[in-house]
Amino acid sequence: MVLALAACGGGSSSAPTETPAPAESDAAPAETKGLTDAERKNEFITVGTGPTSGIYFPIGGAFATALQNYGYQTSAEATNATGQNIQNILNGDCEIAIAMQDAVMQAYTDTGAYEGKDAATDLCALMRLWPNYVQLVTTANTGIKSVEDLRGKRVGVGAANSGVEINARMILAAYGITYDDIQPDYLAYGEAIDNMKNGQCDAVFVTSGLPNATVMELGVQYDMVVVPIDGEGREKLVSEYPYYAKSVIPANTYNNTEDVEGVFVYNIMLVRKDLSDAMVYDMLEGIFANISTIKASHNAADKNIDITFGVDDIQLPLHPGAVAFWTDNGYIK
Repeated sequence: MVLALAACGGGSSSAPTETPAPAESDAAPAETKGLTDAERKNEFITVGTGPTSGIYFPIGGAFATALQNYGYQTSAEATNATGQNIQNILNGDCEIAIAMQDAVMQAYTDTGAYEGKDAATDLCALMRLWPNYVQLVTTANTGIKSVEDLRGKRVGVGAANSGVEINARMILAAYGITYDDIQPDYLAYGEAIDNMKNGQCDAVFVTSGLPNATVMELGVQYDMVVVPIDGEGREKLVSEYPYYAKSVIPANTYNNTEDVEGVFVYNIMLVRKDLSDAMVYDMLEGIFANISTIKASHNAADKNIDITFGVDDIQLPLHPGAVAFWTDNGYIK
């Protein structure tokens, strides 16, 4: 994966590629690292999460709890996930927020779903989170066994311009399929799966950590099929977009008796650019001082959120306070 770990600055709208690791002088001076207890109590942190039915909500809530335990005033806000969280960060409505890296990089570079809009070069990263697996689910009676079989079908692609919908659009395009070739259903995956249960939808894109409770429920109640994302389409996708990686949904994650080929994209934690270096550094210290709270929120967090994972998978520039933290902890040289 292409790395871009430079501190977030004014920057240009071009995609960050092969950015040199920041020199020691780029890190925040020692006196700007961290806050006092009194300073912490005067700061309010709103965490942008996602719908209450998804994984973003409990994990984002755990971040709020961890920072509250460290002395901050906090709240966790239920949102429509990635798309709204990107906008809320840019508007200053959240201090930190969870988002999928593919949508973030499209916003940052004025490409894909964000083409024609002003490049969101004020976006900055705090840390890497967990991988989101793109899961395409259907029921056996539809006869859908591959991405190509979606032609002419009613497909839940996610709410318009949501992270799921951006995933769906890019994956379909990699297989030469456009929305003209399907009947797109612009609903959050929970609602789309309800439609599928009622015979009003044939297949649904779900992008989340593993396992997803809504998909698990579908697999228990129906003869569910997890459709592979593989072959030439997958090869094209990961070659064109370095934030996607090949993966498998392991056997017995749901009702699947064998591994299912697929892709994932990392979630990252965004942070407001205008927060002080000292506060951002301090927030990271608070997060990892209370990491057990975050790990306890969901299996995906337990397995994938830890300081030892570093920041190598992040393409978005880090906030300068985050650069200082990750440099001091040996993850940026």
